[in-house]
Amino acid sequence: MRWLITGAGGMLGRDVVEELTRRGETVVGLDRAALDITSPSAVDSAVREHRPDVVANCAAYTAVDDAETDEARALEINGDGPRLLARACAAHDARLIHVSTDYVFSGEARTTPYPEDHPTGPRTAYGRTKLAGEQAVLAELPGASAVLRTAWLYGVHGSSFVRTMIGLEARRDTLDVVDDQRGQPTWSADVAERIADLGPRLGPEAHGVFHATNSGEATWFDLAREVFSLIGADPDRVRPTSSAAFPRPAPRPAYSALAHHRWQEIGLPLPRDWRSALHEALPRIRKEGLPRETP
Repeated sequence: MRWLITGAGGMLGRDVVEELTRRGETVVGLDRAALDITSPSAVDSAVREHRPDVVANCAAYTAVDDAETDEARALEINGDGPRLLARACAAHDARLIHVSTDYVFSGEARTTPYPEDHPTGPRTAYGRTKLAGEQAVLAELPGASAVLRTAWLYGVHGSSFVRTMIGLEARRDTLDVVDDQRGQPTWSADVAERIADLGPRLGPEAHGVFHATNSGEATWFDLAREVFSLIGADPDRVRPTSSAAFPRPAPRPAYSALAHHRWQEIGLPLPRDWRSALHEALPRIRKEGLPRETP
């Protein structure tokens, strides 16, 4: 298969390119400098030139707080860009996998993970723009597209909460970490594998919305303690606090765990537990060192 990856300079995009290359696929990765997904002519030219069977859109405006005052720009990238990609895929007979987020939900659930068909209700500008992208993709390319919602990403490449905790452990005696937001820490390499698995299946029998997070649940406090334990530090140096201690322009979901029923429907196993993924990922993250600048 021929693949085209947008946003290939970011954490997830780089993992997708590496995973597909490892599998022997033909893959072209375009970072932000190589492809502006908000340009209709650039998007159409890229799809026409590279003739992909599948496009995986990992490009996004991800500055959650900045989007509160920059919603128009966020909508260009998160809403209009996916629409242009879907139209180009329709015109050139390609399929599209679009990466989205748990922020399309209200985050007000308490004990039950959100199923794929749960009504959306974003409470932030970022969430609204990402929902617009989902809707555009599914409307423009029905039957040949998939939306993969993910959350709480960390990876070998780029910055993340996990990498921040590793750095702060070396500089602080204690850390106060939020314990009233619950979600699913997710290794970007596992999401890359899901994208690679889904591509060949994508079509009439496998399309629509999928949730691509690791399974299980944790708070940021739980995650920080697990990181400390795995690097040989005392987890009791991590102390619980509330979201009120860290006010942000955009409210964070109190609960955003996602259910994974659709993977079994298309013959793929459920995602592994977040602790298992973190145990494998952490040595690789530490070996990588400080994040490199990416376009």
